[in-house]
Amino acid sequence: MKRLAALLSLLLCLYAPARAQQTITDDTGLSVTWDRPFTRIISLYAAHTENLFSLGLDREIIGVSRNEDHPAAALQKPVFSARDGVERFLAARPDLVLMRPMHARAHPKLRAALEQAGITVIALQPGSLDDMYDYWLDLGRLSGRERQARTMIDRFRTGLNKARTQTATIPQADRPRVFFESIHRKLATFPPGSMPMLVLDAAGGVNTASDAIPRHNTNIAEYGKERILAKGHAIDVYLAQTGTMNRVDARTIADEPGFGTILAVQNGRVHLVDERLVSRPTIRLLDGIRTVRALLYPTRD
Repeated sequence: MKRLAALLSLLLCLYAPARAQQTITDDTGLSVTWDRPFTRIISLYAAHTENLFSLGLDREIIGVSRNEDHPAAALQKPVFSARDGVERFLAARPDLVLMRPMHARAHPKLRAALEQAGITVIALQPGSLDDMYDYWLDLGRLSGRERQARTMIDRFRTGLNKARTQTATIPQADRPRVFFESIHRKLATFPPGSMPMLVLDAAGGVNTASDAIPRHNTNIAEYGKERILAKGHAIDVYLAQTGTMNRVDARTIADEPGFGTILAVQNGRVHLVDERLVSRPTIRLLDGIRTVRALLYPTRD
């Protein structure tokens, strides 16, 4: 009987259909191929973590970054950093480590050591709306949750289309002109096509810095005080993201030398918005749109 069982097992292995291989090219240009979903994932970026949870991958996430805040379950996971020694990662036995391109560039030795140990490392960070949809789909493919990823994309598209339909009813002449600050110490904004500008446009704001150029293919565009002040008379609302990237308050912005000439400062229309709702490529961008709309149109239903 044992020989028969062994023979049947061998036959099943020989004639079982091969798993279909899948391949993606990450945002550092590295192509990765796999033939089965990854089930032990360490995420080194809060947006990766949030999206993985949205796909229902609580059990598969075995480690998260130090900047987690959503969902609450993420705070219960072991914390990892790209600065940790490779031994800590190996001890956790991940089969996939997700990072951002900036991590891959800053810590090439970590990536190389993990890959040498047989651990797949993928660096992802979308820069536009279409990129975000592809990114969500990639996360779904990597984890065997492609159907859930497509559902998430459909949900976001529905919410975005609803917001854009609401905005379409607002005459162009009635829409506030907005400077959207990304980093105050650099007096930087966001380039057109970035996530925050997607939020601003869908919320009904007009970008006064449409000529901003991204820095090193990031979502940050240094703008400078001279250019801001030159447009100060046409800035109805001064909006600034706040959080880890930009620890600032409205008073600091209003008291910036020379900013007293900006129309928004004169009218007390300097507003802060949580960077987690406008800069992270997650489903919560829809919350960001609603939040920004309420700031731009406080009296509008």
